[in-house]
Amino acid sequence: MREHRDAAAAAFQFLSRFPVRSQPDFSPELLKRSVVYYPLVGAAIGLCTAGGAAAAALLLPPLPAAVITLILWVGLTGGLHLDGWMDSADALLSYRPRERMLEIMKDSRVGAMGVLACVLLLLLKVSLLAALLEGSSWFELPLLLLPLIWSRWFMVRAMRRWPLARAGEGLAGSFAGLPPLHEKRALLSATLLSLAAGALPALGGTAAWPLPLAAVLLLPGAAWICGTLAARRICSRLGGLTGDVYGALNELLEAVLLLLLVLLQYNIQ
Repeated sequence: MREHRDAAAAAFQFLSRFPVRSQPDFSPELLKRSVVYYPLVGAAIGLCTAGGAAAAALLLPPLPAAVITLILWVGLTGGLHLDGWMDSADALLSYRPRERMLEIMKDSRVGAMGVLACVLLLLLKVSLLAALLEGSSWFELPLLLLPLIWSRWFMVRAMRRWPLARAGEGLAGSFAGLPPLHEKRALLSATLLSLAAGALPALGGTAAWPLPLAAVLLLPGAAWICGTLAARRICSRLGGLTGDVYGALNELLEAVLLLLLVLLQYNIQ
């Protein structure tokens, strides 16, 4: 029991800004066990974000409500994945040789491409949130959990399926050799959490089922396809993945899955 508690605490401390009293040692073994709880962290962030979105939408028009929702969303992650997104954009959009791109990723300074990529990503997310809030009923907001659950599941898959660009270096090296069982448990966790999030709109009656059913069925596949294509492309350029790339993949999939959710909303209802 203590092992599971420490692993869950490590996942929440690493991926979020939720207050966690436990003080795990963050050993490589503990970090590997913690990945099982990544989808749960995503669900917790998503639940808080959906609650904030519901409250903001009651008081404000869709656009300012979406901005407040996004601020809460980013605040709960501490901007961890956005940092990886910007560093990856600086490196990959520089079109430099592999070694130079890896050096750029290690640089703590943010370049023009990183800033531009961050601004465009946040603009896309806030516009999608505004569209979702404008077209959704309150009982459909739990579907916001799905992009956060499956983007974090794919980080676990990326750790397991692709090699490291800098073997043994950085925090990402702690996840090297991730056991297949941890990936399977993360997938099971993501699936169960998604079913729960999809079942909540049942409160709106049988007429509310088409959208959550489509979302629960399609978003996991979209995460797998888009994430795999992106990871393969990045791996071909860097010779592997890095911790920054894991964060960038998470941000990319959050945006893609949020876009798919809005597309489903506008075409099903």
